[in-house]
Amino acid sequence: MSKAKKLMGVQQVLLSPDNETKAVLEYLCQQSGKIYNSGVYFARQTFFKTGKLLTNKFDLIYEKSISKSLVAQSMPSVPMQQTLISVAEGFKSFKELRSLFLEGQLHFKPKAPDYLTGSKLFKVAYPTSGGQPPTLINGQLRFSLGTTVRRWFGISDFFLTMPSNIDYSKVKEFTILPKNGAFYLEISYEVKRQKHDLDINQALSIDLGTADNLAACVDTLGNSLLIDSRSMKAMNQLWNKQVSTRKEGKPEAYWDNWLDRVTRKRNHQMKDGVNKAAKLIIDHCLKYGIGTLVIGWNEGFKSNANMGRLNNQRFVQMPLGKLKDRLKQLCDLHGIRFQETEESYTSKASFLDGDSLPVYGQKPEGWKALLLAR
Repeated sequence: MSKAKKLMGVQQVLLSPDNETKAVLEYLCQQSGKIYNSGVYFARQTFFKTGKLLTNKFDLIYEKSISKSLVAQSMPSVPMQQTLISVAEGFKSFKELRSLFLEGQLHFKPKAPDYLTGSKLFKVAYPTSGGQPPTLINGQLRFSLGTTVRRWFGISDFFLTMPSNIDYSKVKEFTILPKNGAFYLEISYEVKRQKHDLDINQALSIDLGTADNLAACVDTLGNSLLIDSRSMKAMNQLWNKQVSTRKEGKPEAYWDNWLDRVTRKRNHQMKDGVNKAAKLIIDHCLKYGIGTLVIGWNEGFKSNANMGRLNNQRFVQMPLGKLKDRLKQLCDLHGIRFQETEESYTSKASFLDGDSLPVYGQKPEGWKALLLAR
């Protein structure tokens, strides 16, 4: 009998470090980015020249030309290994997508993981197991910097505040995450599945991104639920206006700290909206004892949107994929069955006439284009 997969929760904390700590974080993320690019280069060249994909988490760690390089030695050993494992995980995902594409189950051709661009900063992960894990001292987390950094710069560690709402003993990993000109402390911890009295035969169906709604929901008990998206769309519209005004008359690739700040604020607003919407939907299921959640989803439907420039902007920038992923996480936590189904055009089929539902992007058997003379 296989063990049930453990559930992990993640909390992100926006850091406000002093100048010395900020310099340390920038250094670590820069070195992690260099190691990541080195690993990607080696894995890409191996694939292009031999066809072999390095998907085992130890493949790059055992490659001495990478793990024993001067750049690799400039970081603590465990975070360095975690960065190389991230490269292997990226190529493992690429391998799985490539197999689906070759079998005709994927509508786009996947590309091998590419190099970091822009700031070229990458996350730095400190697991709580293994060598030199972060330690908790008087509410402060102590992170070791390793022998090389101590020898080069005379600094052996740095400290960050531990959030008071998380039990340190349940934490599996701390991650320094660079994003939009700031640094986050990402804390991964174990959570327990919750038990509820739910009827798996009762279902809630969700239609995402309908007109001015983020989600339109209806259940088999006759209840309905609409989640408004106008405020989120207004935030997106304001962000688009701010970015376009700031970049007016400047090169296309122009970016600055002010744009980082407004983008960070917009991302926080979108994330907050997604979390609140997902909680409303799950609370509805728990209130009425609904044990199945069905969500309509078509891969690539946003990239193929054709609703005019303004409507495309409003629709494509809505975080529907993140809402779907968050619902899936919460369903797993609360024991609700999550079903993702292809969203056919129900308006094209008549239930009363016994029509079958068409499949998104496919032509019915015997279909022929009708050429109209004008």
